[in-house]
Amino acid sequence: MLDHLQLPHADRIRSSRVADGVATIIMDATGLSPNEAKSVEDEVRTAATGSPGVREARIAMTASQVARTMIAIGSGKGGVGKSTVSANLAVALAKMGKKVGLIDADVYGPSQPTLLGSSTKPVAENDKLIPVEAHGIRFLSLGQLVSPGHALAWRGPMATGALANLVDAEWGDTELLLVDLPPGTGDVQLSLIQKSRPAGAVIVSTPQDLSLIDARRAVDLFNKMSVPVLGLIENMAIYACPHCGESSHPFGTGGAERAAAEMGVPFLGRLPLSPAIREASDEGRPLALGSGPESDAFAALAAQLLAAVAH
Repeated sequence: MLDHLQLPHADRIRSSRVADGVATIIMDATGLSPNEAKSVEDEVRTAATGSPGVREARIAMTASQVARTMIAIGSGKGGVGKSTVSANLAVALAKMGKKVGLIDADVYGPSQPTLLGSSTKPVAENDKLIPVEAHGIRFLSLGQLVSPGHALAWRGPMATGALANLVDAEWGDTELLLVDLPPGTGDVQLSLIQKSRPAGAVIVSTPQDLSLIDARRAVDLFNKMSVPVLGLIENMAIYACPHCGESSHPFGTGGAERAAAEMGVPFLGRLPLSPAIREASDEGRPLALGSGPESDAFAALAAQLLAAVAH
């Protein structure tokens, strides 16, 4: 190694030697975007050629494939809070030290730019999109590709083609890639499953019977496509009145947990119907970032999800 040269990024240097004033350095660029890799290479070259006895630096950048786990997050119907759960789960996993990416694949109702409070549009390098960073995670959304308030009037092939660009983006060293699917069991879900083969799926439902009927269809779709269903999350399970403190169950109670048991699917946990979650979502500030009962609930779900993935 060229320790005497005091080169930066020493943890990425795999081999090096100096002969006749020429430094030959092999570096690991795994997990770096093209721009980041170029920046690292330039820094090392500058440091090497600025050292006594070195007139030239030849640097080879190598990279290995990052092991990445894709998890699809779906629901049988809309209005169950799937996107809010996805955003907060991603942030909670990042707080646990995981390198997390989030794809907003909800073609006709992309909401992650709002939920994450980011209007930044992604750029492309070498024909690959570079994810935008927010709250400690990387994310891409179909909503970033159109102007706010404009409809995505796309037919199936256009939607699935756009989704492929998001999946094939430059995700760097991302370990967990969550995909916020549109509700239902249509073209986008089938395309993702067939082409990307998620390691598992999570289904979000309310305790309401009507929601659970559709949640069962979503579970059935993943089962038929041989994608393990990692678990069911019951959202909007309980409401605590902010004035009197009394709790109620506007959508019923325990329905998702019973349905999970009947289908032989793990039950990951439940989330409250909370004004705080709604307010934070509207402000682009996921509650999983902070502390409190709602944040604790998302942290518990994230831990359950990691345990399910490990199995």
